[in-house]
Amino acid sequence: MRLYLAVFALLAAVHCEELFNGDQVLRINAESENHIQILKKLERDVDSGLDFWTHAVSTEQPVDIRVSHSSLYALKDFLKKNNIPFTVIINNVQEHLVREREEMVRNADVERQTKSFNFAAYHDLETIYNFMDTLVASHSNLITKVNIGSTYENRPMYVLKFSTGGEKKPAIWIDAGIHAREWISHATAVWLADRIATDFKENRAPVPSILSQMDIYLMIVANPDGYVFTHRSPNEFYRLWRKSRSATSNPKCHGVDLNRNWDAEFGGPGASDDPCAEDYRGPSAQSEIEVKNIADFIMSHGNFKSFMTLHSYKQLLMYPYGYSGTDAPDRTELHDVATQASKALNSWHGTVYKVGSIFHIIEPASGASVDWAYNRGIKYSFAFELRDTGEYGFLLPANQIVSTARETWYALRYIMQYVCDHPY
Repeated sequence: MRLYLAVFALLAAVHCEELFNGDQVLRINAESENHIQILKKLERDVDSGLDFWTHAVSTEQPVDIRVSHSSLYALKDFLKKNNIPFTVIINNVQEHLVREREEMVRNADVERQTKSFNFAAYHDLETIYNFMDTLVASHSNLITKVNIGSTYENRPMYVLKFSTGGEKKPAIWIDAGIHAREWISHATAVWLADRIATDFKENRAPVPSILSQMDIYLMIVANPDGYVFTHRSPNEFYRLWRKSRSATSNPKCHGVDLNRNWDAEFGGPGASDDPCAEDYRGPSAQSEIEVKNIADFIMSHGNFKSFMTLHSYKQLLMYPYGYSGTDAPDRTELHDVATQASKALNSWHGTVYKVGSIFHIIEPASGASVDWAYNRGIKYSFAFELRDTGEYGFLLPANQIVSTARETWYALRYIMQYVCDHPY
């Protein structure tokens, strides 16, 4: 085992400044607890250069790993020697990245020429922020843009407030993009912002009723620095960046996993103390300015009744806890709400979502935002893992944006109406 880890580390070091040409995503199907432990050991070794897109939790859940071209032979040989079955689900990561980049360039040209906004395309931070300004200007009677603070790299963090008036009304929080590479979450949130505004303007149920009772706060980009980094040119090397961009105790490794930094059993399972790890939790609870800005805003408001966060991928609708396998006090109700919301989602395109607690259906995860919100008394707290189940992973084609957003809207709409109908 140690020999293989050393080989992975050496090959990863050689590869680190190259593009993803020849990189593959392997789907590994652990068949025993021994297989699970082997995969967990591989994941803990941050020097291996293996990018775990999903994690080794149980034999019921496959593990997806992006493997550099230079490490492929060693890893496949290692898996075969340990009788761990695997398949290739993405044959060449670079091909996907190039197509995605070319499509974005073409779309940007069309948008400039037509002075329009294409919801079926991915956009950079500047374009998203410009879209927000345009939306606010077009719906000034409903929407205001709130600056809740600045990021580590001094970028503004904006929230759209949808309100028909009134002070400190009960409110619903929705955010997206706390993990930078999960572009479908940002694109879905952009579509949702327009849909909420349009449905209100056209008096389309249930939005007017919901907004008569509650405000909606929508944060399209919860990790602006990380998101900008995923768009860096001239190549696609940065596209799969997950974390923030803050400095750490290791000068070679930047960023914190912002969804492991919340004050919710901070430092517990599913979070690393290694600054080079993808799930690095940070030096202390809410040490990261992005997390602190959101937490301070929510706490200062004091009347949020629902907290929902959009991630990708796996097609899951989850509720607390992430840090413990113990049932949350409201587990039965939360499970019922999530089940009905997933049925509403399924009614549009037939997309199937799995429902359950974070701990049980995806991975143990301490320091997560949903647990923080729930522990602060926001009962209806949920996390979505959007499309897909692994065919494209974090590289979901833009032609799936609108269908993903629309079906997600059906689930969100159900939850928001339920929250309105069940005050507490």
